[in-house]
Amino acid sequence: MRATTIHAAGDIRVEEVPDPTITSPTDAIVKVTASCICGSDLWPYRGFNDITPGDTIGHECIGVVEEVGSEVSDFKAGDFVIVPFDHCDNTCTHCRVGAHAGCVNLGFTTSGQAEYALVTQANGSMVKTDGVPDRSLLPSLLALSDVMATGWHAAVSAGVTKGSTAVVVGDGAVGLCGVLAAAQLGAERVIAMSRHEPRQAIARQFGATHIVAERDKEGADRIKEITDGVGADAVLECVGTDQSIKTAFAVARPGATVGFVGVPHDVELPVRRMFQKNIGLAGGMAPVRKYLPELLDLTLSGAIDPGLVFDLTLPLDQSPEGYRAMDERRAIKVLLEP
Repeated sequence: MRATTIHAAGDIRVEEVPDPTITSPTDAIVKVTASCICGSDLWPYRGFNDITPGDTIGHECIGVVEEVGSEVSDFKAGDFVIVPFDHCDNTCTHCRVGAHAGCVNLGFTTSGQAEYALVTQANGSMVKTDGVPDRSLLPSLLALSDVMATGWHAAVSAGVTKGSTAVVVGDGAVGLCGVLAAAQLGAERVIAMSRHEPRQAIARQFGATHIVAERDKEGADRIKEITDGVGADAVLECVGTDQSIKTAFAVARPGATVGFVGVPHDVELPVRRMFQKNIGLAGGMAPVRKYLPELLDLTLSGAIDPGLVFDLTLPLDQSPEGYRAMDERRAIKVLLEP
């Protein structure tokens, strides 16, 4: 099959690799209808993560079931499915309390940017639609495999409630979906921190009531001004850098919670501020399967349209250009078609 592979920092290729095969009775193989490039894929692309040259890359996809293992009873060939990036059995002791990302049989999509993907816990992970959805829905359904669920996880972890003030740190696809999630969960004020006009426009479409373009102390001061000196009731940290974490805690009011979903790189927590101001930290890798049924209902009803985060669509063969576009911030999120 054709698949996107990574060979070194900045070295993305589309090559022929072996098709995935069923090796466990819980497996399924999905023929990819649409996939995408994630902001977290830019960490290895930029040289911040270890790379095994030639590995396939990509963890977000939707598609049609091609084959299932002998223990997969809920799906059959021809079903259209959304594949959470983190696979789970949905039955273990951790899944039963909503911690699907800590499943004892945890697996991951590793060839999402390809013609086929392997799902290691098909019964517990995949969610199917009622027939093949209309093409116009594909971007939003694809967003449910990761970024929308991750933004939702940030909002839930931060404790966004009706009438609250939420601040979203980060204007990538996850941050924008965090804006959408905070608005859906009833926040009265949703403050998006963004310096880029196209991203600001989507944030407003998603429910942002305020945009703060300033960073660091200036950004924190601006948020204090908007909140009459109080700060945010809930903060969604959607980047994963030391700067973004420090900003998140700087804008949180005493007693607030920071919901963090950005993959952390070289982060030092401001523990003294956390202690003195009783500011909590919650979140982590999103338990996508936990939220997927609700998010699918919201999408199909038209209540949310997370697919708006895709502002560039390319054929799979042009995935290297997609990486360049996202790395250079010419695109928010790139959708890839086989």
